[in-house]
Amino acid sequence: MESLQALESRLRGVCRASGLEPRRIEWLPAALSLRRFARIHTASRAAPTAVARIETPEDPAGRPAGVAPEPPHEPIRALYERAGLPVPRRIGGDPAHGIDLLEDVGDLSLQSAAGGLAADARTGIYREACSLAPRIQAIAPAPGVAAFTRTLDAALFAYKADLVARYGLAARGRAATPAEAAVVRDAFAWIAAQMAAAPQRLAHRDFQSANLYVREGAPHGARVWMIDLQGAFLAPPEYDLVSLLRDSYVELPEDEIAAHCAAVRPALPDAPDAETFARRFDLLTLTRKGKDHARFLYAARERGDERYLAYAPTTVRQLRRAAARASQRDARIADLAALLHELPESPCAR
Repeated sequence: MESLQALESRLRGVCRASGLEPRRIEWLPAALSLRRFARIHTASRAAPTAVARIETPEDPAGRPAGVAPEPPHEPIRALYERAGLPVPRRIGGDPAHGIDLLEDVGDLSLQSAAGGLAADARTGIYREACSLAPRIQAIAPAPGVAAFTRTLDAALFAYKADLVARYGLAARGRAATPAEAAVVRDAFAWIAAQMAAAPQRLAHRDFQSANLYVREGAPHGARVWMIDLQGAFLAPPEYDLVSLLRDSYVELPEDEIAAHCAAVRPALPDAPDAETFARRFDLLTLTRKGKDHARFLYAARERGDERYLAYAPTTVRQLRRAAARASQRDARIADLAALLHELPESPCAR
């Protein structure tokens, strides 16, 4: 692995090749992925700062066995940009070394902003965020863009089921029994079949508050920007909205979630009816939030990274609410719902 000194020298070279004279490199906190980010302070008035996005060898536990790693940031970023979506401009880069030099969208994530907003202001900014989902879904397939060959398929659901059985259920203070693991696998496989029958639309895939940034001073309707774009794939229309409205990092009131869903649903290209939307929304919540909860526990147990355990209580509450509704609609979910209701909000030590 390249030393920090060598990497910083490389970043300075990328800046200079892009017409920017670097002054200082500021390393940004890491997230759950192993990818690295640095803010580069420059002598340029036009771009006093830029953000370097640096690919690193990934954790193979973050995807199903046999599935290729996430594709590069380009060309999906450029496709979003051409569609008029709010994404950082690419300033330059070094593709051979996995470096993209991007416009700096600032430090104010929606996750950080939401907690300090009054209800009306929060509703407004989330309305803007929700309005991006139909625009993403309206993008037509483009040649050479890997996102259109990647899908939320049975293998991904099985991977999520395995994480929930191995790590999520261990939050109860004991390992899942073979019968309990089978309940999770069977329920997720059934959900996978239901989702395969849904329309498949382009999704950001990680459309949550930590990956949406608020541009301070921007006019209403142009305040929310998207980052972390490379994971895009095809999924049911509700997928990105689940990621945003059933977020682990920001717990919105139920009436706000319902209002956002009611407002955005008719704007989706497929405009699903209210019951179909609600059913898929809850089933996707079970698999998405189940995976997120398990990943938080995986990071703590396997990497010693306990930062995300703080978000386990919110995630468990999201799971319980979705499980209650989904099991009332579909008896096939009842056994899974019972297991999810056993999850403590704070994981038991093992």
